[in-house]
Amino acid sequence: MQSVRSVSNYESALARVAEWQKSEHTAGRQGGDLRSLTPAQAVAYLQQRGETVGQKTLDQERQAIQLMQQHVTNQLAAGERLPVIRSEREQVLSSRSYTREQVTAIAERQTDKNALATQIAYAAGLRAHELLTLRPASERPADDRPARDEKFAVRETGERYTVVGKGGLCREVVIPRDLAQRLENTRLAEPQRINDRGVYYQSHYGIGGGQRWSNSFSHASDVALLRSSGAHGLRHSYAQERMGELQRDGLSYRDALETVSQEMGHFRPDITEVYLR
Repeated sequence: MQSVRSVSNYESALARVAEWQKSEHTAGRQGGDLRSLTPAQAVAYLQQRGETVGQKTLDQERQAIQLMQQHVTNQLAAGERLPVIRSEREQVLSSRSYTREQVTAIAERQTDKNALATQIAYAAGLRAHELLTLRPASERPADDRPARDEKFAVRETGERYTVVGKGGLCREVVIPRDLAQRLENTRLAEPQRINDRGVYYQSHYGIGGGQRWSNSFSHASDVALLRSSGAHGLRHSYAQERMGELQRDGLSYRDALETVSQEMGHFRPDITEVYLR
């Protein structure tokens, strides 16, 4: 039996989901009302929501959606569960950046496929699961979203790829040519279906990614540096280095922040600002 407070919290959570669903429909990315919310769309909502709320709130909203989809819309069978989505906000608050030398030292203590993933994540500012979604931009174009002209300025000499990030956003990233060549050397004859924390991805390359790579990174960091602030710290490194590059190239702080936010796949520039600590 749910308490009155729990029911109230669930109702508030579902109201937020309904607003998100409505905004997505208005933007032309998906249609329908709350009753038509699919499990895949629920995961996209939770991933996007995880940028701004802690794990407790995120878990509560997942449970509210899960109950609705089990008992009201029948989108989930009895006993079926939505995957647990980790709060990116909490990852950000507990992570710190790494220097280039530290990243090199960590990669030297990983297997080849995990070392390559570490170097790519550092160079392109990728999340752990995004490594599993890499595709050449020529094969899968990015979502149509407004972008600043300065996006990837100073780093335009690399190869263009796309990844699928939080909220299902498919965005373009730039990988240095030497790393891109090494990545292409691992190309799989057939894509591999990988389960990472309950979410399935089609991986086209034989490199590390997801939780297994993240665990490898933390272990290697403990060995190399005698400490680890988690693989998410590589995104801190990317944000801080890119801000420096763009500002030295003449951009104002706010313009540089907006540009880096777009490169990292954030939905608001103020989220990126937390990475600059």
